[in-house]
Amino acid sequence: MRLSRIFKHLKLFFWRKDGASGIEYAIVAAMVAVALTAFITPISGGVTAVMDKVKAAIPAATAPTTGGGTGGSTNP
Repeated sequence: MRLSRIFKHLKLFFWRKDGASGIEYAIVAAMVAVALTAFITPISGGVTAVMDKVKAAIPAATAPTTGGGTGGSTNP
């Protein structure tokens, strides 16, 4: 392949626009991933604190020690 033909193909490759939108979406997805990574740690700490408060506010449920009923007939 001649050198001028290689340069022509390189020039066409760099000036093509058909893959630009895919690259733009990839950049946006990468930026969203970075933002989520930056905010996940503080948010998870806050959620954990709220759940700990809820857990402390709800008394521990215990299973009944007896059957809870007489086992008799439901007909009067």
